[in-house]
Amino acid sequence: MKRFWVIATLCLALATPLIAQTTSDTPATREEVEHYMQVMHSCELNQQMLVAMTKPLHQMVGDIYAKDRDNLPSDFEPRMNQFLDDMLHEFSFDKVQEKPIPLYQKHFTAEDLNALAAFYSTPTGQRVLKEMPSLMADSMQITMPIMREQIDRMSRRMQDQIAQMKESTRPGKTHPVIEN
Repeated sequence: MKRFWVIATLCLALATPLIAQTTSDTPATREEVEHYMQVMHSCELNQQMLVAMTKPLHQMVGDIYAKDRDNLPSDFEPRMNQFLDDMLHEFSFDKVQEKPIPLYQKHFTAEDLNALAAFYSTPTGQRVLKEMPSLMADSMQITMPIMREQIDRMSRRMQDQIAQMKESTRPGKTHPVIEN
């Protein structure tokens, strides 16, 4: 009998990780995703991020005006800033909130979302949520000029390649090798 209990205990000890693994692979339900999003204050967070994006977007408008001032009207900057502000004000997250639910279900288990919800319910988690919009705005302000420069460079290179390809399609021309 003692041998039976030793074997039973050993089997149970070996099976426990398998049982735990099975439960940790349980997909998150819609309700669990919605609870997580509620704990995250995702609607409010998205609104705050939009507000936080205003300053870097206005800076971008100022940079555009400074770069191309001769070809733009003198009231370009205030008009564009008002246009951006109006667009951001009209932005609605109602439809946007629904779309990521299946993605959360695809990428996170019920256990994952419950653990995340538990973390974001803590004072540290709430602090992360509170600071996230400002962090994103500061990050955008730092990275936007770099990204714009890289995108402009990529765009110029693409235009050069297109021009070369057009040139090579003329009768009697050979096709050039595309440069990287």
